[in-house]
Amino acid sequence: MHRSRVYALLIDTPGPEAAAAAAFWSAALGAPAEPVPAEEQFTSLHEAIPGLVTAVQSIDDPNPRFHLDIETDDVEAETARLLALGATQIARWLECRVLRAPGGHLLCVLPVHSDPAVFSAGARTWSGAAVPRT
Repeated sequence: MHRSRVYALLIDTPGPEAAAAAAFWSAALGAPAEPVPAEEQFTSLHEAIPGLVTAVQSIDDPNPRFHLDIETDDVEAETARLLALGATQIARWLECRVLRAPGGHLLCVLPVHSDPAVFSAGARTWSGAAVPRT
């Protein structure tokens, strides 16, 4: 068994447009845009979506998109679960697995980043099946 939950919504933006995108989304969502120290590709949109990290991510790709980060207490098990549902793994970056879901959307599977109490309160428990254990 393992647990997972949606951790973040990333607004992937081509590098030259990232500052303008951060300013736009900050104003549109009423959330302050704050650079993330030591991770210059991210601009946090603090509390834009309560309970979910929301940020603009500067990317090298010319195609803007949105992607989800799923945090888990077992990256290998969560990746295997999502692959069994039809995702394909397209990359690995540090401890993160980058997947493409059916339909073409990207998602990342990463170790737990949130406060343990927040993770425990919002995580679903998986028992090797695609549906959460109750």
